[in-house]
Amino acid sequence: MSQNLLSLTFSDAALAEIDAALNTLETHFAGFASLSPDQRRNILKMGDKTEAFCRQTMLLAAQNAQAIPPNLNMPEAQADMTSLDQLRPRLHRLRDLQARGDDTDMALGSDIYSFCLDAYASLKIAGKGAALETLRQAMAVRFNRGAKSKVEPAAG
Repeated sequence: MSQNLLSLTFSDAALAEIDAALNTLETHFAGFASLSPDQRRNILKMGDKTEAFCRQTMLLAAQNAQAIPPNLNMPEAQADMTSLDQLRPRLHRLRDLQARGDDTDMALGSDIYSFCLDAYASLKIAGKGAALETLRQAMAVRFNRGAKSKVEPAAG
């Protein structure tokens, strides 16, 4: 018996709503950064410890604004921190949705593969009618692993 990890169907209306939501996200994400691999490798990165340092430094900088040179754009840094704080919970939700989508993709693929393995085994046993033989041969391509040729040692 084939496995059935998931049964899922989409109505046309549900797909239209999903597509509309994705279009909305794409519109709002249009201004987001798209870094090259080289940029990702070379920019400064803010991890947990660095973030604590940055938050403390920004707090002290705001309390001592007179000590910050005018060429350091403190309002921009504060706006960046606000945007980061606003963005993170939404990215967390997106990651959760992505993980569920990936798991659903994997489960559906696994169900299909399990069915096909069972169907292939049944078709192999069922016989060799003309149409069945053609299908069986096409399916056998996936599983034929032919004997590996042995390499003769060179005479030395």
